[in-house]
Amino acid sequence: MKRRQLNLLLSSLSIVCFASGTPVHAQEKYPSRQVTLVVPQAAGGANDAIARVIAQKLSEQWGQSVIVENRPGAGGNVGTALVAKAKNDGYTLLLNADSAQVINPFLYAKTGFDSVKDFDPIAPVAKAGYVLVAHPSLPANNVSELIALAKSKPGALSIASAGNGTLNHLIGEMLQKATDIQLQHIPYKAAAAAATDVVGGQVPLSVQSMPSSIAFIRAGKLKVLGVVNEKRLAALPDSPTIGETVAGFGATPWYGMFAPAGTPKNILQQIQVDVSKALDAKDAQEKLATLGCEPFKGTSEQLAQIVRSDLIRWAKIVKDSGAKLD
Repeated sequence: MKRRQLNLLLSSLSIVCFASGTPVHAQEKYPSRQVTLVVPQAAGGANDAIARVIAQKLSEQWGQSVIVENRPGAGGNVGTALVAKAKNDGYTLLLNADSAQVINPFLYAKTGFDSVKDFDPIAPVAKAGYVLVAHPSLPANNVSELIALAKSKPGALSIASAGNGTLNHLIGEMLQKATDIQLQHIPYKAAAAAATDVVGGQVPLSVQSMPSSIAFIRAGKLKVLGVVNEKRLAALPDSPTIGETVAGFGATPWYGMFAPAGTPKNILQQIQVDVSKALDAKDAQEKLATLGCEPFKGTSEQLAQIVRSDLIRWAKIVKDSGAKLD
């Protein structure tokens, strides 16, 4: 009799659980609440602008808020390390620039993260245009003329960057080595500050991302001497690449989305698919184009391979530059 009563009780509990729709093994739909997309650079830069385009499209798809949280510091190490230590449930994601992910490990004695072990790659997101720009008064209008001018005055010309070891600093070092010229490096605390001083005429040269410089270029306050990327930019179709003058020169900075290592594979796969959908949206493509950027669609495996190969490439460039940061 007691056994029968126990069985009836268990059956009743099963019916209640089934009816309530909360069985123990059920998985909640992702995302069921707000998602934070960490950008380890300051607001106003290329990564921040790209992140806001993607966050808006994902919010529309998911019906949940995707907020961009800027956590700058130590060249991107602060925000990147924050995500490395975050809960791996898909609710804290990272949109990182290649500089923080694959260059910082060779610049800093301690970054607070392992670029490979601490993250699950989700998908590449965008490629950014980078340009060598000058104040309009500089008596050089292209890379050839700059090389001739710099060689006539070794070390006299200065070039501004967002800081020691930043991507635009290292690209400037690459240019000097490839062309056998000497430029005086002037580090700033941010790309915007460097661009502003070139516009003001305090420094004649800088390597800048398109989001940081495109407004100045269109206003005629900066002139483009050459495009850093391997291919010409759609936003500047008449501006030659530096590689068209200096054989073999070129770099195309990228931005990718990552999650803390150990994030469930089904969540990673869903985000990858939804990022791809976001990049297919015409309005997203138009917004990226106004920034001088373009969509960079790909899989998690492709992003993982890019990280591995770029770690090898930038290790040599950083070593050759001699840049080291505490």
